[in-house]
Amino acid sequence: MSKNAANAGKTIRVRLYKSINSCQQRHRVSVRALGLRKLNDVRELVDSPSVRGLINQVSYLVRIEQGA
Repeated sequence: MSKNAANAGKTIRVRLYKSINSCQQRHRVSVRALGLRKLNDVRELVDSPSVRGLINQVSYLVRIEQGA
């Protein structure tokens, strides 16, 4: 079984809880790559290393909620 097949069912919920007004430009791009636009916006994403890397980069702007 490949890694992608093992993670296919796992998801993670990410909420933007802090404004991106006073942060670095590359962090704004990371937030947009996660699909978050406005405050309190929530996205359910596949739990993969690339998504985890984006979340770790902007961990001070987002919160991880319960996943499925």
